[in-house]
Amino acid sequence: MIKKILSILTIASMLAVNLPNKVFAEAGCADVEFVFVRGSGEVQDYGESFLAFKEAMAEKMSAISLTTNFRDLDYPAVSVADIGVLTEAFFSGGSSGAFGESVDAGVAELKRVVNTTCSSSKFVLAGYSQGAMVISKSLPELNTNKIIYAATFGDPKIFLPEGEINLLNLVPAACYNRDLSDYRRYVPDCYAYEGILGSYRPYEPEDFIGKLGAWCNGKDIMCSRFLGVNIEDHVSYVSDGLYEDASRYIFDKITTAFGIENTYYSPHDTVILIDSTGSMSWLIDQYKQRAIDFATQTFNLGGRVALYDYRDLKELYEPHKYCDFDTCTPETFQAGIDQIFTADGGDAPESLLSAAFHIMNELRWEQGATKSLIVLTDAGYHMPDVDGVTLGDVVTLSRNIDPVNIYVVTNSDNRSKYTELTDQTGGKVILSTTDFELTANEINSRYDSLPQVELSNTEINQPTIKITNLWGDEEHNFHAAIDTNATEIVVILNDAILGTTGKKELVFRDIDPSLENLLRLVPIKDGIRGDATEVTLLTSGRGEASIPLEPTANEPAVFIIPLAPDTGGKWRH
Repeated sequence: MIKKILSILTIASMLAVNLPNKVFAEAGCADVEFVFVRGSGEVQDYGESFLAFKEAMAEKMSAISLTTNFRDLDYPAVSVADIGVLTEAFFSGGSSGAFGESVDAGVAELKRVVNTTCSSSKFVLAGYSQGAMVISKSLPELNTNKIIYAATFGDPKIFLPEGEINLLNLVPAACYNRDLSDYRRYVPDCYAYEGILGSYRPYEPEDFIGKLGAWCNGKDIMCSRFLGVNIEDHVSYVSDGLYEDASRYIFDKITTAFGIENTYYSPHDTVILIDSTGSMSWLIDQYKQRAIDFATQTFNLGGRVALYDYRDLKELYEPHKYCDFDTCTPETFQAGIDQIFTADGGDAPESLLSAAFHIMNELRWEQGATKSLIVLTDAGYHMPDVDGVTLGDVVTLSRNIDPVNIYVVTNSDNRSKYTELTDQTGGKVILSTTDFELTANEINSRYDSLPQVELSNTEINQPTIKITNLWGDEEHNFHAAIDTNATEIVVILNDAILGTTGKKELVFRDIDPSLENLLRLVPIKDGIRGDATEVTLLTSGRGEASIPLEPTANEPAVFIIPLAPDTGGKWRH
């Protein structure tokens, strides 16, 4: 029995609704025109996604003198309240065109708005789900000179080549933090490769380099390979703060484009971790003062601070907490600094990795805050640490938290020892206390609170699928036989998700000859989405079906089927 995907209703649709176009008068244009493209079924001007994006951007734009307009693009954004229980393996191919028509209507309207209205304005584009498809499909035809930035959220047509798996590359480059697409803003799944509906390639046209960003939530079925038990991650872009995260990045792009100082400071959680071994005795007073100065600035900007020191686990000294995010005030921080003294320290390396790992793990970090760990030391670190903690453990935990950007204040002799740690966590090595003072503003002005990718080098066993046979019957039904190790198959026709099935034979009825009829089958097993197989169903009028070579990922097969209903008799292969 075919199962409904009620949670995928933001993509599927059976009915298109034509709405009148709004006129964007030149006289009503602003310095910055924000155009949001809503997801399937969302109510124009009142959808949760549009309102969240508008609120996040308006709050930041209020700090500068530029005028703004916020518009929710006028296009159908088709959806369906209930796709019904589809009987056995039968799908109605002819009803799947509404979704594609809706996307095309959105593309046409977006091109009109950007290319022909508000000639002196700059545009910021953002789109969710079906709306993200509208934006990514439109990019090659938009006037890039008028656009400051375009952001996509949960795009079912995303393309991230760094997530590709093949026989020579069973673990993709993204899982090693390599070759990341510059438009990858927040896609924690390092195996994310293309969306459930395929991909637009190139995803970032050459003219949009530096002007495009993609957000794909955790286990969003539409754009990631790892799936949740439902599509909760696809509908949680508001509650998970992703529009807020994007607004910080976009605001910086706007202020840069207009030559305005960025005065926005995001919330900050900052840990100051001081090496208190004996070799630090000649530096400790200087480091303490820098720590006080930085903590004072962070407090004044509304941030939270925690203070710890560390030494070497070989000498049985565990990191000591003087105050955490809940208890640190300027007064308690000063009291903690006064208590720190230097002692011990035999060999040069200290237990930084263990200290950083356990401190990050025990603190209660604020969601959406920019997170930093600032280490002040004159020595290197054990690798692995005495308790077995490795640099990889620290990096993975840092990035999984949000990330925690790790900065290390040390001397030039230690620079090479810390570069890998700081680079992989988004921080940097600071070579002197003077540089640290100059870097304080840079740290507190950061807004990249979410990681581009969460690292993992675990090899996954993705399900596979292929079409082994194709035939028609005397009732003019179209049959496809499938070979797969998946437990479920998502069936997509012309970008409309029709449902899921565990059947190994599918039957399609009433194929509409006026459509492209691209059939896409996506295998799912154990919460992992495998690479799809796709074929184009072409009608040729009367005649018999021909079966070409087996389809491949790069060159989909083309099947020729008779045109229903008058096929002129039996036909089968």
